[in-house]
This record gives sequence, C-alpha cells and structure tokens, in this order.
Amino acid sequence: MSEKFDTLKEIREESLQGGGPKRVQSQHDKGKLTARERIQLLLDDGSFEEIGSLVLHRSNLFGLDKMKFYGDGVVTGYGTLNGRLTYVFAQDFTVLGGSLAEAHAEKICRIMDLAMENGAPVIGLNDSGGARIQEGVVSLGGYADIFYRNTQASGVIPQLSAIMGPCAGGAVYSPALTDFIMMVENTSYMFVTGPNVVKTVTHEEVTSEELGGASAHASKSGVTHLTYPNEVACIEGIKTMLSYMPQNCEEQAPALAYTPGDEKRPALNNIVPDNSNQPYDMREVISEVVDEGTFAEIHKDFAENIVVGFARIGGRSIGVVANQPAFLAGVLDIKSSQKGARFVRFCDSFNIPLLVFEDVPGFLPGTDQEWNAIITNGAKLLYAFSEATVPRITVITRKAYGGAYDVMNSKHIGADMNYACPSAEIAVMGAKGAAEIIFKKEISSADDPEAKLAEKEAEYAENFANPYRAAARGYVDEVILPEQTREKLIKAFKMLENKAVKLPRKKHGNIPL
Repeated sequence: MSEKFDTLKEIREESLQGGGPKRVQSQHDKGKLTARERIQLLLDDGSFEEIGSLVLHRSNLFGLDKMKFYGDGVVTGYGTLNGRLTYVFAQDFTVLGGSLAEAHAEKICRIMDLAMENGAPVIGLNDSGGARIQEGVVSLGGYADIFYRNTQASGVIPQLSAIMGPCAGGAVYSPALTDFIMMVENTSYMFVTGPNVVKTVTHEEVTSEELGGASAHASKSGVTHLTYPNEVACIEGIKTMLSYMPQNCEEQAPALAYTPGDEKRPALNNIVPDNSNQPYDMREVISEVVDEGTFAEIHKDFAENIVVGFARIGGRSIGVVANQPAFLAGVLDIKSSQKGARFVRFCDSFNIPLLVFEDVPGFLPGTDQEWNAIITNGAKLLYAFSEATVPRITVITRKAYGGAYDVMNSKHIGADMNYACPSAEIAVMGAKGAAEIIFKKEISSADDPEAKLAEKEAEYAENFANPYRAAARGYVDEVILPEQTREKLIKAFKMLENKAVKLPRKKHGNIPL
C-alpha cells in the first residue's frame, strides 16, 4: 500500500510544478505570478480546495502525446474569501501557454456549474495564449461551453474576470460576458485580433499595449473597469469589489455594523458654487455623504462625465451614479449612458440599492452623437433605471434639464425618494436658451435686445430655475439643506430596506442594445 501512497504523492508533486521550474522562472521574470501563487493571495489562508488537479488532455496529434501536464493548464477549485465561499479558476501560462482546449474548458465549466448550484461568486484569473490550435474545433467548442455558462450565470452570481497576461481572440468574450474586468498595467492585454493581423488587414502599425493594453481599454474602449499597477494590487482590488456584493441574486447586499452619530455634514453647504456655470467635483459631494473612505469608483478613466462606484452609507452597501460637472459639465452622451446603464443593471441584479446625484444640463448635441446613436444609447440608461426594482434615491444638487432630468432616476420612472437642494434648477432647459425661444419677438423688437434678453432670462430663472415647482407637484419629495443629505439618505434607505415590487409576467424585456 505504501507504494501506492508514494505514487500518489509523486503525481501530486508533479501537478504542483506546473510547466516546470524554467517556465515558472520565465513567468516571474515577466513580473507575473503563477496560477497557484495568485490563488494563494486571493483566498483565505489554507482554504483552497483544488478540483481536477490530475486531469490530462486527450489529444495525441501534432506532438501533444509528448506534452502532457497534470491539470492541463488551469488550476480550478473553491475556498473562502473573507470567510465567504468563492469559486476560482486560474489559467497557468507555464503549461502550454495556458492554452484552452477540451479538458481545460471542462474544468472551468465544472467550477462554474458548482458556483451556480451553490450560489457563490466565480472569479476567473485569465492568462492564456488562446485556443490550443492542435486540438482544432474542440478548443472552439470549449470556449462556447464557457460562454454559455457565463450567460446563464449572469445576474445569478457575481462573475469577476482579472486579465493577468494575454487574452486574445475568442478568449476575450468570456471576460466580456462577466460583470467586471480588471487588468494589470503593462503585463496584460486583450484584443480580438492582434497587431500582426491588424497590420496585414488595415496596414496600421500598433503594439499590443497600444491596441489592447490596460490603459487603452480603461480610457478608450471602456472594456476594462479597473486597472492596477501589479498583480498583488489587482487581487486586493477583487477582494474590495466582492465586499460590496452579495453571494447571489437571492441575498441582500452586505451591511456592516454601524453606530449612528451626528450625520450633518456642513461642508456640503459650500461645495456647489453660486454660479450655476462654474464646475465642481461631484466626488467631493459623494465623499461627504457616504461612510468615510468607502467609495470605490468603477470605470474611473472612461466617460468621465459620469461617476459610478460602490460605497456604504450607514454601513449599507450601495451603488452610486452621479453626473460629473467637472467634466463636459456633466452632460450625458453615448459613453456615459452606456457606463451608467451597465452599472445600474448590475446593482439591480444583486439587490444593491442605488443613490443618484444629479447635476445634468442635458444630452450632448452634435452630429457625432446623433450619427452614433445617442438616442439608442441614452435609452439604455433610461431603460436600466426604469427596470430597476432596488431602492432608488435621487439627490438633485443643481441642474436637472430636459429629457436628462427624466432619465436620471426621476420620480416619473420609479425612483422611491427624490430630494433637491435649494440650488437645484429643474426645467426644460437653461434660462438663457428658454428666454431666447419664448421671448424671441420681444427681444428682437426691443431697443436694447441684450438688456431685454437679460431681463427675460432672469424672469424665466425666477419661475423655473428652482426646485419648488417640482416640489409643489410632488416630483421632488423634499427640498433639503445640503448638510442634511447624509442623515436623510440613511433614514430613507432604512425605510426602503424591505421594498418589494411585483413585475409584469414576461420572459425578459428588450433593452435597446
């Protein structure tokens, strides 16, 4: 019997070696960790239980019969992350370049099935050269098996993808189907077609980093939600993200113990400028309102005219969506609508209440916006808010103009509570533009058109550039002093914690994609 024990021990030791010391050293030389090192950093000490460590590929073509490694290039299993059950797979670049084929894909699918059955998050640590060409269509089938599970799991369990090396071709679509993508700067990249193919087809000269690096996807495409300087920081970021999320769609968002105190924030009285055309940083408002140090911004470098992220208020996990007057005056455009809609839908999927800070002058005009479908893309944000059944609260800090007022979680599309500061301006458009239209004849026929315009602009502003007409109609529940915002929100979210909505029976809606 001892011989059999020794055999098992030897096989296990071989499995733990991955592609061998030379390939492990090569991985380290690139500034990258191995699959097992990543998992060790991610999960609680000693909690990881590996599944499928002795799996081998089944192909003998093109020399694969001489290249068999236990685990087949991916480490899969489960453990706890901050005490909570979590499933994980980590591709091992030291084994056949982390390439995906039949057995490799089956291991990932097994983990995803278990995560779904047991209602726990799944985290993918991606580091792969792509499909294993030697296995042909079997590799492509393996990708599709994973894509299908990503889609089935969407909105049921949180799915997070960390890109820690190459991710190209068909491999990019599994992360794209998950909830959030993180990338490591300078050592990871994603693209459907690489620089060589781009050069052949379009004659463009571009590097992998320029084409699909962390910076490009964080600021230009919006594919990645967060970037980090190294893998350790990335793994810590995953832990932070999960701390705001429930295990699955059946659970409530996590709440921490909180001891109430003086919730007034006098600093809020001085953040919004008296001049309605002067910018300010909405992050200052958010930081004063939420629990100290809890705001975790998502998509920071993409569509900067809207700010989204997780936070806590009174210990409760919430999602924050806020117009950003410091960038493009906080106007809504194609990218900001996409960014906001995606985040709203995630929060609604996982019972995370939504807090909206509104200061929006409208939708961005121009041929570029119209020809690239601002109508359809703006409708995505409108649809996302209208569809959401979680507690939803809006605070109008300043401008709420035109259709953008409706879109930004207005009472009319189902917001539960709507507050406005005295500085709020709720109207069809700004006073100057409105005066030019309404009083066009009077202004043009006046002896001093500029003085008449200023007079009519002031008249319109007095009547409409305030929150009181909306409050009189009940569109705003209360006009509050800025310093009261935090205490009002804590009480309102507490009041809404058992909110239940009965939806019409349907298979699913048809969001304007």
